[in-house]
Amino acid sequence: MKKDSEKNIVRRIIFIIFTIFIGVSFFLNFTPGEVIAGNFASYALNMLKIVPFVFILIGLFDVWIDKKTIQKHLGKDGGMKSFFWVFILAAPMAGGLLPALPIGYELHRKGARYTVVLAFLGAVSIGRVPMILFESTFLGWKFSLVRLIVSIPLVLLTAGVIGRHFDKTGYKLPKDEE
Repeated sequence: MKKDSEKNIVRRIIFIIFTIFIGVSFFLNFTPGEVIAGNFASYALNMLKIVPFVFILIGLFDVWIDKKTIQKHLGKDGGMKSFFWVFILAAPMAGGLLPALPIGYELHRKGARYTVVLAFLGAVSIGRVPMILFESTFLGWKFSLVRLIVSIPLVLLTAGVIGRHFDKTGYKLPKDEE
């Protein structure tokens, strides 16, 4: 408990220093500080546009999707079809890894294997339909197709290796402490 309060104090001190730096930068017309403030504001606004919908999505996922369904399709007995399902789940996602990380956590919490969760995160990174359409508009459909053909096996291989390592070492995700 003491360690958590020390971390919070350090975080608050860093935030106060950052705020003072930004304020002084505007007061002294220090361009790098003003640029940092602009980038921070831009990213914060983008997060505020996405995060509420992510929380709603996670809540709906938690309520609507039964744990037994996840265990059946993405758990130990899911087999190779698990990877098909995670690529289908990842394809329509918007927002990149921001919504994918909590969804991956929910998948694992409901019984999905580490290998499948890691494949899902990789699939979100490489195989989202909006990203593929955007990419093919600028780089061509041949490039997008080759990138997918090369990337998908690499994602599956990496997820398999890391997932097996997690299983072999008995890795467990940290529990939420209240």
